[in-house]
Amino acid sequence: MHFRCRDMSDIMSSDERSRSMSQINSKNTRPELVIRSGLHRVGFRFRLHDPKLLGRPDIVFPRFRALIFINGCFWHKHGCHMFKFPKTREDFWRKKLSDNADRDQRIITELLSTGWRVLIIWECSIKGKFKQPLDRVLEKSSDWLKSDSRFAEISCQEER
Repeated sequence: MHFRCRDMSDIMSSDERSRSMSQINSKNTRPELVIRSGLHRVGFRFRLHDPKLLGRPDIVFPRFRALIFINGCFWHKHGCHMFKFPKTREDFWRKKLSDNADRDQRIITELLSTGWRVLIIWECSIKGKFKQPLDRVLEKSSDWLKSDSRFAEISCQEER
């Protein structure tokens, strides 16, 4: 087993960490499945991960010219209680997560400029200590889809 130079607070070898990180899915995550199931249950029909659209949105509603991204708070650098920078390889993670957030902003701007409407549902809105009731998140999503609003976000109930 090969160990790279690492912070002593990391309890995994680089091989174990790599294996662990490779198991993280970017599609069909639990939050995504919960939202999709709920929206389908109330009558919405949609496409998934359309490769023709920039950023491959999680859910595409062609009828409403609307897209939903279901973002993990860590990977997309959300400013909620669920996000914190890792203590190891700080420079790497700061650059990686900042690049992710910058890319997200470019994608949203481009999609909006081409006439798409964008909703971001943050992971913290449906899990974590400040989550909203799922029915409320689905109601907000449904209301947004039926509205003319170009952009919205659904986040946790955390007091700020």
